[in-house]
Amino acid sequence: MKASKIAYKPVGLALGAVSGIVAGALFKQSWKMLGHDEDAPDATDEERTWSEVVLAATLQGAIFAAVKAAVDRAGATATRRMTGTWPG
Repeated sequence: MKASKIAYKPVGLALGAVSGIVAGALFKQSWKMLGHDEDAPDATDEERTWSEVVLAATLQGAIFAAVKAAVDRAGATATRRMTGTWPG
C-alpha cells in the first residue's frame, strides 16, 4: 500500500465525519423549506404517510451522497496539491 494512501486514511475518516454533520444540517433545513414538520419522519412513524416517509428518505439519501462525494473529491484534490499524488 502506498504511503499516500496510508497517510490519507485519517484525513478521509475526519472528512467523512464532517460531511455527515454538514449533510444532516442541510437535510434538516431542506425538509423545513419544503414546508413539512420540523423533524423528518422515521420509517416506523405511524402518523406519517408512505409518500412522506419515502420522500424524506430519498431526499436525505441524495443530500448525503452529494455532500460525501463533494467532500471526498475536495479532500483528494487537496491531498494531491500537498503531496503530488492522488490518494485513491
